[in-house]
Amino acid sequence: MPKYRPDPSPAKLSQDVLAAIRQAGHAGITSQQLALKLGFKDKGLRYLLFDAIDLLLDEGRIQSGKKGRYTAEGGKDSVEGQIDIIASGAGYVRVEGGAEDIFIHGRNIGTALHGDRVLVKVMGGRGTRAEGKVLEVLTRRRTEFVGTIHKQQGRLILVADDQRVKQPFFIPPHEGLNAQEGDKAIIALGEWKDSRDTPRGRVVRVLGRAGEHHVEMHAILAEFGLPLEFPESVQLASERIGNGVTPEEITKRRDVRAIPTITIDPDDAKDLDDALSVRRLDNGHWEIGVHIADVSHYVTPRSVVDMEAANRATSVYLVDRVVPMLPEKLSNDLCSLNPNTDKLSFSAIFEMDDKASMKAEWFGRTVMRSQRRFAYAEAQAIIDGSEGDFKDEVLTLHRLAQVMRKERVDNGALEIGGNEVKFKLDEKGAPIGVYEKVMGPANWLIEEFMLLANKRVAAWVNKQRKGGVPPFVYRVHDLPDPEKVEQLRALAKSFGHSLTVSKDEDLPHAINRLLHDVRGTEEENIIKQVAIRSMAKAVYSTENIGHYGLAFEHYTHFTSPIRRYPDLLVHRAMAHYLAGGGHLDRDALDVSCKHSSRMEKQAADAERASIRYKQAEYLLARIGQSFEGIISGLTNWGIYVELRENKCEGMIGLRELPGDVFRFDQERYVVVGHRTGRRFRLGDELTVTIKAVDMDRRTVAFALHGERGPVTTSGKFERRASGKKKPGRR
Repeated sequence: MPKYRPDPSPAKLSQDVLAAIRQAGHAGITSQQLALKLGFKDKGLRYLLFDAIDLLLDEGRIQSGKKGRYTAEGGKDSVEGQIDIIASGAGYVRVEGGAEDIFIHGRNIGTALHGDRVLVKVMGGRGTRAEGKVLEVLTRRRTEFVGTIHKQQGRLILVADDQRVKQPFFIPPHEGLNAQEGDKAIIALGEWKDSRDTPRGRVVRVLGRAGEHHVEMHAILAEFGLPLEFPESVQLASERIGNGVTPEEITKRRDVRAIPTITIDPDDAKDLDDALSVRRLDNGHWEIGVHIADVSHYVTPRSVVDMEAANRATSVYLVDRVVPMLPEKLSNDLCSLNPNTDKLSFSAIFEMDDKASMKAEWFGRTVMRSQRRFAYAEAQAIIDGSEGDFKDEVLTLHRLAQVMRKERVDNGALEIGGNEVKFKLDEKGAPIGVYEKVMGPANWLIEEFMLLANKRVAAWVNKQRKGGVPPFVYRVHDLPDPEKVEQLRALAKSFGHSLTVSKDEDLPHAINRLLHDVRGTEEENIIKQVAIRSMAKAVYSTENIGHYGLAFEHYTHFTSPIRRYPDLLVHRAMAHYLAGGGHLDRDALDVSCKHSSRMEKQAADAERASIRYKQAEYLLARIGQSFEGIISGLTNWGIYVELRENKCEGMIGLRELPGDVFRFDQERYVVVGHRTGRRFRLGDELTVTIKAVDMDRRTVAFALHGERGPVTTSGKFERRASGKKKPGRR
């Protein structure tokens, strides 16, 4: 129960008063009862309480009823939650505690924006679906938005790039910061309490002209709340960090510089944070070292560099660039395991036999030296039979990795990994080609040893049982969604395959068998995509529930501290526990886990947005052309189609399908024509024509080839073949 000093925060007091009134429900609560509930024993201080009540009355957030009782708008029929806006303009409010999401029709959204925490009045619904109305925005998820400046009836407005933000923002003349029509800009949202009014914004930064490559990439970063550059204080602090590989430091570490050591990375990588060493021991076993850059030596807790890294939580990979978690001095120099240079590392060293069976393990700080940097293609060439440096080492690592991979899959690990979409860009950043980056044995080689290190580090911590298992950062992956698994089963059946769990196996084995059965078929990609969608998202947590997808009881992230903050926390925790330290602060680790999981999602969303932008830009020059495609998604508003030739995706709006009225049948996961019964299913092959590209929204509109019908794009402004923008309502 709150106890207030003579000078409580007015905002905090108002929140507590409002919470107490809401808790009272329809019956209401008197000021006397409020005083007792909130701990105002000193009658001389009750003027603070009355001021808070008057403020809430003026704002319309509470009302005064019979016998001096105050009630809050909504009463017991109201709940709080976070609202997610969907493409149609409607929303769903996620309520804590496992309750069903509440559907909010677009007309009942009020002033809520995507991600806001809102108060909702529950108003029944259709069937089992609860519906509601937003009564109040409690807290804004974000107050800055990025988009394109337009002129409408002589006034400046900003149309947000985020498709879930439906309202344009009016910019008063004195708040425009010299922004011009066609500029990309960031605006700060002003006060907006009446949905009948247009929200107002103040331009805080002009990024440049819309459509320019670097401007659009910066806009994507800003849209997802990701940093555009490092603060000057962080850059200066990083420049002052010394090399660290001193004779004194080397004496504190295990010296592995003489052991054959290599790195295998993409040919354009600059942050090399992992290396592998291999040598035959006198007893015939293999000693395999997984050496990871010791970022924790250079980045000390609560330093300005550490606080910036903690805030970023991850590096961000857009189509043309890396936005690093650490300044370049660290990520590309001091902490990068560049060849022929002594480097400080944190290592997991394993002794195993020819069957990759573990015989011994050691964890600790080391000093290492990579003798050869391999690109994946170079290592793959050796695996395929070519001659080259460190051939024996590469082939030994490859052979052991194959054994570990087979054992992992036999234990139930899922083999769902897909290929990445990549772009060939010209000197101005325009896409001139699209291709898939295919994973191969050289990639799997590295993956298996990184998985091994991550697994064994987590298992080691779990064995330290003095006073209970010590708090730690785990990478966890929950069970799949049963409803989505049923969708996968139905999809497989429609292609003549089965997803059946036999008596002696579990679901992961059945999914792997399905993926093996569809390998090389036309439907492989779509079934793999739906299998991925059926899975829960892996997150960071101090609660170890295991990793379902990898079939590991214990798992963490230890191998990429240059680009992931949780890995840096794991290094610090390992150093602490190896030195015999007591339990770390679980609550502090839990806060970092939640923040890192959230930032990981934002980074992934930004990466996908940059891909969508380049796909849209690539197809902008191909409006009117037709392509073969496959249905990759079905929704209440449209059919998503992935083009076979270039992996670009677009949508056919259900309203644009000619000859019938089409509806999405959620249960059967099919789009059906009301009169004709014509059906569209996931994986169906279609020939589509590119009708329009909306660069502001990064969307592409398709039409069925040879079938006429009006096509519009989502978004306030439509980019047509001429490239001009035409204002219009969605």
